[in-house]
Amino acid sequence: MARPFLPLVLLAIIASNAGLAEAAWWDWHGWRHVFRGRYRRAPPQLSSILTEKLYGAMFLHKDDAACPAKGFYSYAAFLRAAARFPGFGASAGHDDADTRRREVAAFLAQISQETTGGWATAPDGPYSWGLCFKEELNPPSSYCDAAAATNTQWACAANKSYHGRGPMQLSWNYNYGPAGEALGFDGLGSPETVAEDPVVAFETALWFWMTPRPPKPSCHDVMAGLYVPDERDAAANRTAGFGLTTNIINGGIECNGGDARADGRVGFYRRYGRILGVRDLGPNLDCAHQLPY
Repeated sequence: MARPFLPLVLLAIIASNAGLAEAAWWDWHGWRHVFRGRYRRAPPQLSSILTEKLYGAMFLHKDDAACPAKGFYSYAAFLRAAARFPGFGASAGHDDADTRRREVAAFLAQISQETTGGWATAPDGPYSWGLCFKEELNPPSSYCDAAAATNTQWACAANKSYHGRGPMQLSWNYNYGPAGEALGFDGLGSPETVAEDPVVAFETALWFWMTPRPPKPSCHDVMAGLYVPDERDAAANRTAGFGLTTNIINGGIECNGGDARADGRVGFYRRYGRILGVRDLGPNLDCAHQLPY
C-alpha cells in the first residue's frame, strides 16, 4: 500500500537497521585478478531461479511513494549487474538447485535488511519492504578512514562522502576505492554513482558478496559450501551458514549476542527461502554465538 509521505518510523529505519557493509581496513589485492575482465556472461541459472514475478513478490513495496528508492532497483538492473558475476548462484561449488536457491535467497535477504523500510506492523509484514532505500539518511560523518587515506592508495577526495549507498549500503573510502577499481567506476572521486546508477549499485553489492577479505571469507563461499574454517574460526565458533554472512557484513555490531538487526536478516531469509522454494535453509542462521572478525 503506497503512502504519500514517509512515516516517522520509516525515517528511522535506515539508521537503525542498516549495517553499512562493515569491513575493517584490508589490503588484499587478489580481487584485482578475481574481478577485472573476468565476468562477461549472465549466470545461466539465475533468471530461472529468480523470475521477475518472484522478484516482485519479494519486494512488494520497493516502488511505493513512501520509499526513497522508488523506481531504482529494477529486476533488469539486477540481472545486468549479475552478468558480471556468473559464479553467483551458479558456480561449480553449487552442486544442487537447492544450494543455488539458498545463496540467492541469502544475498537478497542481506541487502533487504540493509535497505529495509519495514516496521513491525508494516503492511504485508516487516519483511516485504526490502530495497526501500538507496542511500543512508543523515550520515554522521563522511566515512573517510584517516589511516586508509594516509597509508594506502584509497585517499579520500575533497568534499566527497563515503556513506552507505546501494543495496549493500557500501561505506568507507577503503570499500569505495577497491569497488570502483574492480568494477570500472571512480569510487573515490564519484561515490555518488552508487546511488545514481542502479546497475552499478547492484554490482557493488555483488562485488562485496563475492569478494573474500582475509581473514574473512566471501559470503559467496560460505553459502556455496566452499568455506573451510581454520583453527581461529573454530575457536570463535564461526561455523558455516547464513549467520556467518551476517558476521562478515556487520559482525562487529550484530554478533556475539542478540541483536534485532540480525533477527531481521533471518526473517528476510526465511521469507525469501519460502518464495524461492528452498527445501533446507541450512544450519546456523544467526551469529549470536559467534565472535566477530
